[in-house]
Amino acid sequence: MLPHFSEEIRETLSKSGLTFGEDRFGDITVLSEKGRDFSVIAVPISERTLEDAARKQLAVKRLSESYPGAVIIPEDRWRNSGKAYRARLMAHTGQFRHVFARNCDVVRIDKLTAASFLSDHHSYGFASAKYFYGMTLRRSTGAAESSNRLKPETLVAVAEFSSPRKWNKDGKNVRSYEWVRYASMSGVRVEGGMGKVMAAFIDEIHPDDIMSYADLEWSDGSVYRTLGFEAESLRDPVDFTIDPHTWLRTPISSTRAQGMVEKIPADTVLYYRNMGSLKYRLKLTDY
Repeated sequence: MLPHFSEEIRETLSKSGLTFGEDRFGDITVLSEKGRDFSVIAVPISERTLEDAARKQLAVKRLSESYPGAVIIPEDRWRNSGKAYRARLMAHTGQFRHVFARNCDVVRIDKLTAASFLSDHHSYGFASAKYFYGMTLRRSTGAAESSNRLKPETLVAVAEFSSPRKWNKDGKNVRSYEWVRYASMSGVRVEGGMGKVMAAFIDEIHPDDIMSYADLEWSDGSVYRTLGFEAESLRDPVDFTIDPHTWLRTPISSTRAQGMVEKIPADTVLYYRNMGSLKYRLKLTDY
C-alpha cells in the first residue's frame, strides 16, 4: 500500500532544512512553513463521482483562501510527475541557484531543443507552439554564475509562443499571441528571465498583444502583473478522469467527445476538478 503522499511531500520539503507544521481537514493535509506565508495543500484523489470531485474542489479553494501563498498538489500529479514538478515545489522554498538575465543571451531555438528542455524542466512538459526561444549563459559571466558552476552557453531557460490569433477591429488587423510555456532549468532561477525573453519576442514579432494563463494551483500570476499584464478573466476549472493504477489524468471533455466516459466502470475511475486558471493580457498597441 502506498504511503499517504503528504508524507512524501513532507520528506521532500525537509531537504530544504525548513520546518513545516501539519493541519488535517478531513483527508486533506496542509503543510505550513513556520514564519513564512508558504503552505502546501496535499489533495488526495479518491472521488468516484463528479459531484464528489466538485465538493472536494470547493473545500480546497476555501482552504487556499485561508493559507496565503498556498501551493495545491493533487495526488495524481505528485505520483505521476517527474523531477521538474518536485523542483518547482522546492523553488517555492527558496531552494534554487541564481542566474541573472543580464548575463544571458536570448536566441531562437528549434522545436526539438525546446521539447527536450521543457520535457525535463517544465512541470507540465512540452506543448505545441510556433515560436521557441532559449536563454543561454553568456561566455563572459558574472561571479554568481561562475559560482554555480554552469558552463558558458548552457541553456538555462526556454519560452514558447503560439501562432497569432487574428481579427479585425475598426479596420485594424489585430494579432494576439499566447505565451504558452516558460521554464528555467530545474533548481535555477533566472532573475529577470521572463522579462528579457518577452522583450526579445516583442522586438522580433511585433505583436499587438500577448496573453497567458496563470495556473491557480501554483500562483495567482503576480509575475505577469510585474511584467505589465492585466488580469482579464477566470478560466473555468477542468474536470478529469484519473486512472488509479497509472495516475494518468484525462480531461473529461476529451474522453466524453470520444464516447468513453459512459463506458468506464464506476469502480475503476477517479475524478478530479482543478482550480482553473487566471487569464492575463498585455496590450502593446492601441486597438
